Amino acid sequence: MILTNNSFITVVKKQHTVKNNILINMLCQILFLTDTVEGKRHDKKLADESEYHLPSGSKLGQDTGFQGFRLDNVAILQPKKKPRGKPLSDLDKHINQWLSSIRVRIEHTIGSVKRYRIVKDKIRNWKPGFKDAVFETCCGLHNFRLNFRPWHYQPIQLHLFVPF
Repeated sequence: MILTNNSFITVVKKQHTVKNNILINMLCQILFLTDTVEGKRHDKKLADESEYHLPSGSKLGQDTGFQGFRLDNVAILQPKKKPRGKPLSDLDKHINQWLSSIRVRIEHTIGSVKRYRIVKDKIRNWKPGFKDAVFETCCGLHNFRLNFRPWHYQPIQLHLFVPF
């Protein structure tokens, strides 16, 4: 199963931000990183432009910023939005809670990459490709660290709510 989410490197009001999308596996290893783009670009548009293909039968967990994003022969796991004027059913609430317990791995991975402060602090170097190189290096350091200190999460039971 592969999870995806976006990562904001610099989040300060009235400043330019940059954005990347990442793909991780269930062991929280970063498998794919998009190019660094301006922060105002939409998550789905960035995912569409990356043209990353997953193997058939993969499961892609994504947040609501990717509403409408689809890949061929890939099951999409996405939280359900509350319908306008109606409450979510109890089953939908439980499924959303279960999906958030999976998506927390993404947040932990992003937090681990941001441990290297050069990623989240303002980079004043305007050399082309420098921000990409910094983020790639920090992602590589995250993956390297996982080789020696792997994270242990409880096993995910996909068959409980979603028929796969």
